[in-house]
Amino acid sequence: MQQHIASWLDQRSEQRLTVVSACAGQGHDLIGVLAARPDAHRVQATLLEYDAGNVAAARAAARQAGLSNLVVEQTDAGQLSSYAGAVPADLLLMVGVFGNVSDIDVRRTVAALPQLCAEGATVIWTRARRAPDLTPAIRSWLRDAGFAEEAFHAPDDVLFTVGVHRLVGAPQRVNAAETVFTFLH
Repeated sequence: MQQHIASWLDQRSEQRLTVVSACAGQGHDLIGVLAARPDAHRVQATLLEYDAGNVAAARAAARQAGLSNLVVEQTDAGQLSSYAGAVPADLLLMVGVFGNVSDIDVRRTVAALPQLCAEGATVIWTRARRAPDLTPAIRSWLRDAGFAEEAFHAPDDVLFTVGVHRLVGAPQRVNAAETVFTFLH
């Protein structure tokens, strides 16, 4: 994850980039990358997380790293209204989401991603390949939603996968009343 985030930042020359992380946990993926970068100031980041303990830990880590442009919101990322003011995102992180919601909610979330993305945005997502492996369907749903695959890592020795997709279709208007997923665990 961190390698893909860093690579994405290296490829972007804009002076202002918007990053949103859904179900961000303690924010290790993004905070870990930004803390080591001299250009972190150009990233306006919003981490959405439901768990109060994770929110407090992410806020503390962001403060410690000096990331004043990183906001951690305690909210339900399954509600599109939670993204108000944070989107459209240039980079959207969906890490740990698709393995913790129903398959129907995964499909609904993928279909809604263009609502959260700026033109040409990148989505980085993860999913385990436990049987039945949903990753082929997710990749297909992303194509159907207007995304082109840039990378998909599925090492033989682990079940964990990482996908990187870029929006080639048109961004869509956010339907703030929409619920796209509910966590199972």
